Amino acid sequence: MHPGPKNLITDVTGVLVGNAQDETLKSGSTVLTAADPFTASVHVMGGAPGSRETDLLAPDKLVAAVDALVLSGGSAYGLDACSGAMDDLRAAGRGFKVGTATIPLVPGAILFDLLNAGKKDWDENPYRALGRAAFDDASDTFPLGTVGAGTGALTGMMKGGLGSASLVLPDGSTVGALVASNPVGAVTTPGDRHFYAAPFELNGEFGGLGPDPASGLGVSLESRKMKAMSVRENTTIAIVATDATLTKAECQRVAVAAHDGIGRATVPAHLPQDGDLVFALSTDAKPRGDVGLIGHAASLCLARAIARAVYEATPAPGDLLPCWRTLNA
Repeated sequence: MHPGPKNLITDVTGVLVGNAQDETLKSGSTVLTAADPFTASVHVMGGAPGSRETDLLAPDKLVAAVDALVLSGGSAYGLDACSGAMDDLRAAGRGFKVGTATIPLVPGAILFDLLNAGKKDWDENPYRALGRAAFDDASDTFPLGTVGAGTGALTGMMKGGLGSASLVLPDGSTVGALVASNPVGAVTTPGDRHFYAAPFELNGEFGGLGPDPASGLGVSLESRKMKAMSVRENTTIAIVATDATLTKAECQRVAVAAHDGIGRATVPAHLPQDGDLVFALSTDAKPRGDVGLIGHAASLCLARAIARAVYEATPAPGDLLPCWRTLNA
């Protein structure tokens, strides 16, 4: 297995990603879509999730495919980013047909970034407009770090962000991950230099420093975030995708396996104060795939994407926590 040409989730055939952010707000939204509806499911392992339309992604539910997925900052307010994406999908005539009605299906998940020193005293919820702008921005290339849903993200020790990574499998299909990393836990080991995901790094994609040679990692749980604000400012939300053909039930199994990537890259993970959630999708552009191998590849991509999110984060005025690049300049 090796990374795709862009090392982004958009290496998966048919996938497009767009971002929109407000630097004053210190928040933003990310939309994943495709030219055609795609099969999707979801799995939640955090104790404090925030989501929309996730029940319909269960394997026993009627709808087989959706039109877009949304990751957003803004806590519950951010769920309105889904409405923005729906507006544009409806305008394009896309959605689930019920008689003469057309209903775009846009599940989404949010992270909590309301206490990150951004200006949050809005009169009108800004996330519908951010969701629409992110949908309009969708393409096969996009930046990482302090963009989209990762704009205001913070890990336990430093700024989080938006990350992505991909792998091409031996059968020619591709797996990719997209993540907004904002966890309770740390993504780097004590000392702020080495990434927990380092054993899975490919081609120096997040610095090439290798694993931390120290032992006893995970025993110290220091948190700059806790000191700066609150343990409630959390959650890792992600999407993993493949162009191999999968059923809805198989997508759910891939989502379950992909959560291992959060645990490999974030210590600790899946806490009561996290809302850790992973969507999994198939664009069905290629023949049936090996569900076990796809789930494994998804977990590797997600671990790498989390480290890339933090590695690519950039400083901004008023930040409560430093960036990895600032600490390791």
